[in-house]
Amino acid sequence: MIIPSEQLGLRARAARALSDPFLRRAVRFTVERLRSGKDRATGELGRWEEWREQGSRVRSHVVEHLDFYLAEFVANVERRGGHVHFAADAAEATRIVTEIATRAEAKLVVKSKSMVSEELHINHHLEQAGVECLETDLGEWIVQLARETPSHLIIPAIHKSRHQVRDLFEADGAHDLSTETAVLAGYARRRLRERFMVADIGMTGCNFAIADSGSVVLFTNEGNGRMVTTLPKTHVVMMGMERILPSLADLELMANLLPRSATGQKITTYLNLLSGTRRAGEADGARELHIVILDNGRSAQLGDPDFQEVLNCIRCGACLNVCPVYRQMGGHSYASVYSGPIGAVLSPLLSKSPQASELANASTLCGACFEACPVKIPLHDMLVRQRARNVASDAATRANGAPPSLERWAFRAYAWLFSSPRLFRLLSGVGRAAQRALVGDGSRASFLVRRVPALFGWVRYRALPLPAKRSFRERFAELERANKPD
Repeated sequence: MIIPSEQLGLRARAARALSDPFLRRAVRFTVERLRSGKDRATGELGRWEEWREQGSRVRSHVVEHLDFYLAEFVANVERRGGHVHFAADAAEATRIVTEIATRAEAKLVVKSKSMVSEELHINHHLEQAGVECLETDLGEWIVQLARETPSHLIIPAIHKSRHQVRDLFEADGAHDLSTETAVLAGYARRRLRERFMVADIGMTGCNFAIADSGSVVLFTNEGNGRMVTTLPKTHVVMMGMERILPSLADLELMANLLPRSATGQKITTYLNLLSGTRRAGEADGARELHIVILDNGRSAQLGDPDFQEVLNCIRCGACLNVCPVYRQMGGHSYASVYSGPIGAVLSPLLSKSPQASELANASTLCGACFEACPVKIPLHDMLVRQRARNVASDAATRANGAPPSLERWAFRAYAWLFSSPRLFRLLSGVGRAAQRALVGDGSRASFLVRRVPALFGWVRYRALPLPAKRSFRERFAELERANKPD
């Protein structure tokens, strides 16, 4: 029996991913293309650090004055005929959406890509209410057919091969498809277009919301976004409360930052600004607009000096593409809607489950995520703070009678060792000799090193290097003697 990933711990999920050669190749290949595309696109733009700095300033300003900009946005949406609903948590948000669908007597909801709706598991809740929910973004539709969740913020089906996609489409009703990309995309286009025409509700996410115009902004590379927002009579927008920008001038900034950071494009294929409902004389557009603004733990970060900046995120996925942990094990190992470094920080803040809190350990703390982030979120620092909170929580648990963990004993021994220079020098020499004996010439490494329990997890997927012939301390002492004045 295959145990679902969400029922496994982080180590077990990572081990499952690391044992899948195709997954590892596919993830590495795709994120490398995204990363190189970003480097090329940002280089062509020029002065990228200045763009990042400005992006950080704008997002920080909005988050610091979120109440003001949300009020302005709501007033302008309502002035244009839209309805705004505030949801404190996932339960309230799903109740609001279900009520909208019930009033509309909806049978079919067609969706454009929305991470907030994934966060709420909205498909499941609507289907329980008797409403069919269909993903129309190609990648999202693929993972929906596979009964899986997205494994990347931007490319949901990064882990699927063309052969697997062909099999999913044939199970959906296709016949004798080849694995050519054009053929597979053609089937998806024909299949989904039938459903656009009969859908009762179109549902989208919200990349940005413009406060001074009440507009919703969608960045997409597929035409489904425009079909979803113009053909059904009712349009429902799922929006995280932090997705605000003050004005269209700020959107120009983000239109340069987001596509380049996400996919290496100068601009996405479609940039949609939706302002209110269909007006008199217009041929298309929703007659009814509902914007559901979700809190679900976000407001708890306001005023927190450790984590407020996480609300600056523009969901570009650039941090995933450079993360050495994500590129090895993919998104499903995080068992969260949000994967990669941003997921390792955000998921524990939105969910207090032990499964979410352990994600802070899925990082090397190398800082590559900060360097890639277009709005300069210090994710590596936040991961350290999250780990500190986990330790504090663990200390509280021990105070209630739980025994100290093996890890805590190990750090106590580490502190004792480093408190004595003489002991450190002695044991360093012993450790170097032991490392040389264990590693040997390579042929001995596979036999000896893999039988040392403390090293097994490290050397299972990486080589243990030979120590240098002379240690740093030995070389430094020689330099000191050589440069000592006579």
